[in-house]
Amino acid sequence: MRYFIEISYLGTGYHGWQIQPNAITIQEVLENCMSKILNSKIKLIGAGRTDSGVHANQMFAHFDFNSKIINSNELIYKLNSFLPKKIVINDLIMVKNDAHARFDAISRSYEYYITNKKNPFQINKIYFFKNNLDLKKMNLCSDILLDYNDFKCFSKSKSDVKTYNCNILYAKWEIINETFVFKIKADRFLRNMVRSIVGTLIEVGLDKISLEEFESIVKKRDRKLAGYSVPAHALFLKKIEYNWVEILKNG
Repeated sequence: MRYFIEISYLGTGYHGWQIQPNAITIQEVLENCMSKILNSKIKLIGAGRTDSGVHANQMFAHFDFNSKIINSNELIYKLNSFLPKKIVINDLIMVKNDAHARFDAISRSYEYYITNKKNPFQINKIYFFKNNLDLKKMNLCSDILLDYNDFKCFSKSKSDVKTYNCNILYAKWEIINETFVFKIKADRFLRNMVRSIVGTLIEVGLDKISLEEFESIVKKRDRKLAGYSVPAHALFLKKIEYNWVEILKNG
């Protein structure tokens, strides 16, 4: 039987989602805890992977467990009792045996937070940037993103991917409680893509890159032409969407 598990986590102190040698990750901690509680080796397949220090309001992963039907409420309670405080289980859902947390995801949404006011209580959740930014120009360039599909220019160098195509559904800057918030939604994202986009848009907001130059960067598909990659600690994976009717066990 296959299950989807919904997770929230604060990425501070973790080397991202995906298991890697000699580094503590969200996936490793969660798999170890689940394996002990269920008395069976559990392997999680995530809906994606977040970089070191990136947070997730909503992450999904799937796993198989055939010993018995899991009591969702009981397992959620046990997991939240034993997991570190930075990792929380929100839901456990039985799905069809061929449902896939990564490939069945319709879209992912991210948000990035910037402020020019120092706040010691948000030190690991927001990017302090003292300079003023031209939000209007940044949003004009955000609109340009919707006209293209190939985003190699914003991808981490030497990424092992078959295609750099992403369908960006929404991209916009907003001001919320004196904080600059960049919201972006797409069917998929490349490694480091959101942080590279934000860094490039910041240079637009500083009048270092014009609208024409921004569009040229996208067209030329060269990471070296784009802006810097902003710090990971202000990036949040906010939501992952599925067609639940198609993947639920009794759907």
